[in-house]
Amino acid sequence: MPKQKKLTRRQRAVMDDLFTSELDEQAVLQKHNVSHALYNRWLAGECFAEHFESRIAQACRSGRIVLARYATAAAVKLIELTDCEKEETARKACLDIISLQGPNQANPRPTARAENEATPPDSELPPETASRILAALAGDKPPSLPSGTPANREIP
Repeated sequence: MPKQKKLTRRQRAVMDDLFTSELDEQAVLQKHNVSHALYNRWLAGECFAEHFESRIAQACRSGRIVLARYATAAAVKLIELTDCEKEETARKACLDIISLQGPNQANPRPTARAENEATPPDSELPPETASRILAALAGDKPPSLPSGTPANREIP
């Protein structure tokens, strides 16, 4: 079966409605009389999938442009809110200012430390240690373990 190089008229119409209309995905498929099975075949196809991913990337770029355009105005507004008479509003504005990310941090790359924290440890807790931790969290007296067991340390 030869590879499709261009989208069909129907595929272009569906794609345009998905990204420009106010309709959700299901409504677009109904409007164009496209079954889920056909839509899934389109998504599995190289050409439609490439166009689809390209449109998603374009939409993300457009959103980032809008955010960048209004970032200065939003920052000024937050600064003004720090002088608000309502303490809670001023407090939240201060916290938002502190947590703001700069443009170079919009898509941070994971550091080696973050990657290590994200990956689970290779070994599991021994059942005795897990029991002691759960008991401590529950406020119960932890079960006693034989002395010399590594898990028989004081839990902070």
